Amino acid sequence: MAALAPLPPLPPQFKSIQHHLRTAQEHDKRDPVVAYYCRLYAMQTGMKIDSKTPECRKFLSKLMDQLEALKKQLGDNEAITQEIVGCAHLENYALKMFLYADNEDRAGRFHKNMIKSFYTASLLIDVITVFGELTDENVKHRKYARWKATYIHNCLKNGETPQAGPVGIEEDNVDAEENEDAGAASLPTQPPQPSSSSTYDPSTMPAGNYTGIQIPPGAHAPANTPAEVPHSTGVASSTIQPTPQTIPAIDPTLFNTISQGDIRLTPEDFARAQKYCKYAGSALQYEDVSTAVQNLQKALKLLTTGRE
Repeated sequence: MAALAPLPPLPPQFKSIQHHLRTAQEHDKRDPVVAYYCRLYAMQTGMKIDSKTPECRKFLSKLMDQLEALKKQLGDNEAITQEIVGCAHLENYALKMFLYADNEDRAGRFHKNMIKSFYTASLLIDVITVFGELTDENVKHRKYARWKATYIHNCLKNGETPQAGPVGIEEDNVDAEENEDAGAASLPTQPPQPSSSSTYDPSTMPAGNYTGIQIPPGAHAPANTPAEVPHSTGVASSTIQPTPQTIPAIDPTLFNTISQGDIRLTPEDFARAQKYCKYAGSALQYEDVSTAVQNLQKALKLLTTGRE
């Protein structure tokens, strides 16, 4: 991919988007789609902050040039031309980063790469807002990931051993600015992240898959994942073993349901059904049959009854 023209110095007004822009740069080669949407989020946020000051206008103009160049390079990539595909791509990418960090956390492996993965996952959930309002699950994941990055960073900085997994600390009490500083301070520039082929570097990736992750509800952690990955067992040792998948029971009524003539589906209904199908396809890429079945059932129910 051709190199993008550099941006001018970041105006102080845009401090809140500096980490999103850094994440974009880190993904220019790993995943250009992620890089594109990180810049789009920075552009939209920057426009809301200040689009009139000369230095801000100049910065935003150059950022727009980068976006146009990226869009031209990506051509007919579905994740760019279709918002539903782009949203699913970004959510799945953020989910993989979150689960990698959470598995490391639960196994008691505390290190800077894991902190960076937690924090980057939270930044990518910010970016998902370019497609609209976040789901409750995404909001909880963002809050938990940013809090975890701060908590583990501070423990390591102070020579303390962090507690693995959810602990009884109110993340509401963690200052937002401290979150930003802790998440990005003294971190490597090449953390283990999904590449454009949706896999991690095997040298940094624990053995096994991530379908067995469990975060207990009510313990300052999301009750489930954005793609609704089922929970079976928690991570209890330094070696993460593959977890047998439990396939959810198929609702027998779905086999006999025929869409009635008086059911009128809205464009939003079709968009949601398509989104569920995209989630199912992404889940199958990770061999997560249970999540694929759940999302396909949701799509079928919506299309045949008009209800979710």
